[in-house]
Amino acid sequence: MPFTFGIVGREKLPDAGWDGVVRWAHADRALGRVPNALSALEITLLPSHRGRGASRMVLDAMRQRAAELGLSHMFAPVRPTLKHLEPFVPMQEYAARTGGDGLPADPWLRVHVRAGGQIVKVAPTSMVVPGTITDWQRWTGLQFTATGTVVVPNALVPVHVSLEQNHVVYIEPNVWVRHVVPV
Repeated sequence: MPFTFGIVGREKLPDAGWDGVVRWAHADRALGRVPNALSALEITLLPSHRGRGASRMVLDAMRQRAAELGLSHMFAPVRPTLKHLEPFVPMQEYAARTGGDGLPADPWLRVHVRAGGQIVKVAPTSMVVPGTITDWQRWTGLQFTATGTVVVPNALVPVHVSLEQNHVVYIEPNVWVRHVVPV
């Protein structure tokens, strides 16, 4: 997603992460702004293709494409691979974990850093997914029978359920990673 970064009001990446950069890109296009940055939105590999260097190839190709387009910046609102196993751990704490080699403990964050990326910040409200209780029951196969927080399989954080208001809201944090664009 191409967008404009570093202008007034956009000196920092949005706390709204994925959702925020989509809004920025939409506004930029509508206003005719020339983009100077590229954001990944989602990089997904089939399980059979994981662990063989394909994700690094995708990141390299994105950086190269950004350079070809004359863009100065490349970012990614990263959804850490194993965060769903610890939904109650704050993203800031999770993202700061490192292994003995000093690289991030999370495999997907580690790929980004090995590829030259730098963790910039946490986007606490990167993707917001609201829906009715019926919607969420249909999407997840779960029954939501009480107001409060509920752990949903593969979600990075629990969802917020309100039976009284007939809604469930998922507010997913991501981790902003900056990549250097080749000159």
